[in-house]
Amino acid sequence: MPDWMDETAIAFPNLGIYLENVPKSFSIFGFEIALYGVIIAVGVVLAFAVITRAAKKDGIDPDDFYDMGIWVLVFGILGARAYYVIFSWDYYKNDLLSILNIRQGGLAIYGGIIAGILTVIIWCRVKKKDMPAMLDLTFIGVLVGQIVGRFGNFTNREVFGGYTDNLFAMRLPVDAVRRRDISEELASHILEGTNYIQVHPTFLYESTLNLILLILLYNLRKYRKFKGELSLWYLGGYGIIRFFVEGIRTDRLKIPGTSLAVSACLGIGLFTAALAAEAVIRWKLKYKKNTM
Repeated sequence: MPDWMDETAIAFPNLGIYLENVPKSFSIFGFEIALYGVIIAVGVVLAFAVITRAAKKDGIDPDDFYDMGIWVLVFGILGARAYYVIFSWDYYKNDLLSILNIRQGGLAIYGGIIAGILTVIIWCRVKKKDMPAMLDLTFIGVLVGQIVGRFGNFTNREVFGGYTDNLFAMRLPVDAVRRRDISEELASHILEGTNYIQVHPTFLYESTLNLILLILLYNLRKYRKFKGELSLWYLGGYGIIRFFVEGIRTDRLKIPGTSLAVSACLGIGLFTAALAAEAVIRWKLKYKKNTM
């Protein structure tokens, strides 16, 4: 592996992989298009494909998800951006116009999830649809979007972890990443005569773990005991995944005035709440069955 990397290169030295040209954007007819946005769009299309396929099997009209999905997508993006900006306010407060620039990333999935859940609840109430059943399949689509979308973080050279020399260690040129994402630990491992940081590819960890969770949810949905159970499995499962990954990342969003990562706290909180809700609902169903 070369000691001096081109700004567009990404390497996985312990796997013997050196990618010479991974662009952040490309140009069509003079218009600059961020690869991050294209990857997010692909994730959305695949999410709809998976949701509508599952809906047909579950006896739900797929058109409902197209009608609802537009609103979920719009408010989900707004929520994801708002969450990121709120917990990065020190960075944005002196340049408010930069809040509108999402080409370089800056979407927090938990903000999108919170806004998306609220949107589904409101839409289902207005349209008089089965909200728990709709949420169950919506979360399957959310997972698909997360799996694909994390590769947008890869092309953006963001959402990485601290220093590592494990099998999946990833090298990124210093000039290709945001300076605020380079921790003191990472800076201390930049060797003289080199221009890269070597990091945990947390985008890959989370994407892989989400894929495992997706496979489990998709195949176990026929065994759920009540509508909405799939939603609890997602919230609990992703909560644990995010708690693990957040502990490695260098760009953690902190609870103001503390050193606590907000998404890690939210993740473990959702896991605990989902586990408790699962236990209580199952107990009630069993009690009801035994008293009939």
